[in-house]
Amino acid sequence: MSIHRTFTSFPSSSSQWKYVVFLSFRGDDTRKGFTDHLYTALEHQGITTFRENLELQKGMAISPQLLTAIEESRFTLIVLSRNYASSTWCLDELVKILECMEETKTVLPIFYDVDPSDVRKQTGTVAEAFIKHEERFVDDAKKVRKWRAALKKVANLSGWNSKDWYESKLVKDIAEVLRRELLFSSVENQLVGIDSRLKPINLLLGAGVDDVRFVGIWGVGGIGKTTIAKVVRERISNEFEFSIFIGNVRNIVEKGGLVSLQKQLLSGIWMEKDDISNLHEGAMIIRRVLSQKKVLLILDDVNHLEQLESVAGNHEWFGFGSRVLITTRNEYLLIKHGVKRRFQVKGLKSEDALQLFTWKAFKKDYPEKYYLILSNRIVSYVKGLPLALEVLGSFLHGRVLSEWNSALGKLGVCNLEIFEALKISYDGLDDKEKKMFLDIACFFNGKDKDRVIEACDVSAVVILEVLTERSLVKILGGRLWMHDSLQEMGRQIILWEFPDEPGRCSRLWFREDANRVLSKNTGTEAIEGIVLHPADPGVQVHANAKSFSKMVKLRYLKISNVSIYNGLEDLPNSLRILKWTGYPLTYFPSHFNPEKLLELKMCHSYIKHFRMGTKPLHNLKTIKLSHSPNLVSVPNFNGMPNLEVLILEGCTRLFEVDPSIQVLERLTLLNLKDCKNLAHLPSSVGCLKSLKVLNLFGCSRLNILPEELGYIECLEELDVSRTSIRELPSSIGRLKGLTLMNLKDCKYFMHLPTSVNGLKCLKFLNLSGCTRLHELREELGHVECLEKLDVSGTTILLELLASLVREVSNLFLLGKSLT
Repeated sequence: MSIHRTFTSFPSSSSQWKYVVFLSFRGDDTRKGFTDHLYTALEHQGITTFRENLELQKGMAISPQLLTAIEESRFTLIVLSRNYASSTWCLDELVKILECMEETKTVLPIFYDVDPSDVRKQTGTVAEAFIKHEERFVDDAKKVRKWRAALKKVANLSGWNSKDWYESKLVKDIAEVLRRELLFSSVENQLVGIDSRLKPINLLLGAGVDDVRFVGIWGVGGIGKTTIAKVVRERISNEFEFSIFIGNVRNIVEKGGLVSLQKQLLSGIWMEKDDISNLHEGAMIIRRVLSQKKVLLILDDVNHLEQLESVAGNHEWFGFGSRVLITTRNEYLLIKHGVKRRFQVKGLKSEDALQLFTWKAFKKDYPEKYYLILSNRIVSYVKGLPLALEVLGSFLHGRVLSEWNSALGKLGVCNLEIFEALKISYDGLDDKEKKMFLDIACFFNGKDKDRVIEACDVSAVVILEVLTERSLVKILGGRLWMHDSLQEMGRQIILWEFPDEPGRCSRLWFREDANRVLSKNTGTEAIEGIVLHPADPGVQVHANAKSFSKMVKLRYLKISNVSIYNGLEDLPNSLRILKWTGYPLTYFPSHFNPEKLLELKMCHSYIKHFRMGTKPLHNLKTIKLSHSPNLVSVPNFNGMPNLEVLILEGCTRLFEVDPSIQVLERLTLLNLKDCKNLAHLPSSVGCLKSLKVLNLFGCSRLNILPEELGYIECLEELDVSRTSIRELPSSIGRLKGLTLMNLKDCKYFMHLPTSVNGLKCLKFLNLSGCTRLHELREELGHVECLEKLDVSGTTILLELLASLVREVSNLFLLGKSLT
């Protein structure tokens, strides 16, 4: 069955949906195979996907969490496998999904290793399943009829049949179809006048021509360059081997440098990006890989020539038929890079501009009777600028005539600058709304929506709704997005507060301003945030003992490469996010009690003992002290019961973990990688009932794992590579959800316990480099989900491996050949 690629239209305001996709599947059939590959592909495309964990399916009834996830997902993919109909859980879930489908939700079935006609006619394995259901629910025939009707309904929807595809291509097609629909719907309300704008660009792109072409789209901010680029990708991406869209190039480079831009490009073609150590190496890899491929590369919002040189040096970097599309405000930049095909985006035609404005102001295709003249005057003032039309229309929606006239009066005296047109909407916000708008403009553009809400006041959810309704902020893929023109306006508002006195501004992000404030101790209580990106490490910022003393309202502090003279007397207790890379002191100030602290990230710090005040940190969710060479002990955890992430990687002097770690019932990640002096784990780790990942890689002094490890029921990944352990605790078999276990280069490891047969979900077992391991337990043959086993560098007999391969279907053996 081929999919009919016509989807229901959705509003581009994304606050309605928390997830893009809800995945419904029969865990025993596809969880560790097809569904896992599909989930990975969707997440890689930036498509936020809900996939229920193993624990959720243990109950008899669908949990409230699952019901909410179904309701908050925009699309549902249903993997109809051979045994899907045998699960009452799956059938109940299906009924709920189809109820939501009536509320403009799109449902797409995937017939995986099952004949669609068997599902539709309810024959074969489906018939066998319903015979058992009817016997079991003889007193509830209505429930069974409801299941039958739901299954028949979904079977009549257009979808994919796995028998028509190679699996890798099937996964890729599903992800691409959803990506394109998401992209299209995110710009659909902005497509007024798009066809007339696309015609000249299509000519420049030259469809069907096999040469390599660079095309530049340039124009003022807010004119619609990004929207055009997204529509181009949506319409022609299927003609290319790879389609890569890198948005906000300027912002990426500002935060992480040119190498981060190269890494993002390589991640777009599913390549490892951590291998790039410098700019030259990245350029060589990009050229080597892309010169053999037909690629559509879109670079959005480029503002410096070096950005183009780092990822798209010249035509020889790309294979025949490739297209590189560049958007920028600066035509001269395109000329300097030799881009001969250029198109200037100008304002919308008057009739198109009126249509866009009307939709935002009145939510329909025509203006109200008494507002037509006013609408035409506003459209004339903003000269067809889509961003201004959208923001002003959203601002004026539902307002009376007097308020419209007031807005027109402001436009009439501002020389038609876009800044003033956009500022009218900002001026209409209340103080709390302005505060959050400025926070996003200065600190949180592109950040995870839920994390930002946690870091703000309790009213943040309501305020965010106001900002999205006013078209000042959008939510895409669960992240906050603000147009660069709006971001610039917000930052300009801050700079205009006190242009010659940065210490009296509410937010600082220029290193020069921060250096002036911190070194001269001119900070005031007005400062709420300091965020300095490390893109220019050569600019040293200096601070002194009293630099932060007056900043009693400071909520966000993200700095690096800051030196401190004569110690530090204070850090503000008002802090909610503290990220200080290279913190130069061995201690925290004695009176530092940040009760509202949410995140503490101080990599490469000189902290020796983690002691922070006397008050509990109930809001703290993340501690990251990676590569802090002086750290010898971690805190007593009793005062931080809601901690979710603890990362102490590379703390080479750390010798123990406080037993109070048992109180961290919400901890999901514990990373102790390369803590070379850590000799043991406390038995209390067995109380970490939410822990999913435990990384002990390179803890070379660790020779025993506590027996209580097996009580961490949610554990999914365990890495004990390069430790000195000789054996695993017998309780390891209790870890029913463990999917990955890595024992690479454990030189003293001698045997697996008999309880290994309890690892029902184990997918990858790495025993490479375990030179003292000579045999495998026959119980390993009962681990049916095992897909990869690495035994390179071991002396395990080939006969044992051959026997195991026969017992475990689909097992891929690494490091040994059986032929």
